[in-house]
Amino acid sequence: MANTLGDKIRLLRKEKKLTLEALANNAGLSKSYLWELENRESQKPSAEKLLSIAQALKVDVEFFLEMDSRTPEEKHIDNAFFREYKNLNSQEKEQIRNIMAVIKSSSGNKNG
Repeated sequence: MANTLGDKIRLLRKEKKLTLEALANNAGLSKSYLWELENRESQKPSAEKLLSIAQALKVDVEFFLEMDSRTPEEKHIDNAFFREYKNLNSQEKEQIRNIMAVIKSSSGNKNG
């Protein structure tokens, strides 16, 4: 899960199968600058540079600023799941919750 700005940039770049060089060209920035953003937490890009990166990655700039670290694609999948879940009857919802409990217990993920 992406936590820092650099993590989010790298995650989206790789998801879109872009090299650092390709993203740099699309954003009008240097490859070395993007490498710094992805790998050094102390980097603080200007709003203009952040907007250029967001546009090159085809996401809203807010994605980089919000605490929710899911990618837009992950959010879309989650929302679709919950829309489907809401249309299930009580018995079907219970089955889904049971399946989730089994998955969580088998993976050792007790926190939800």
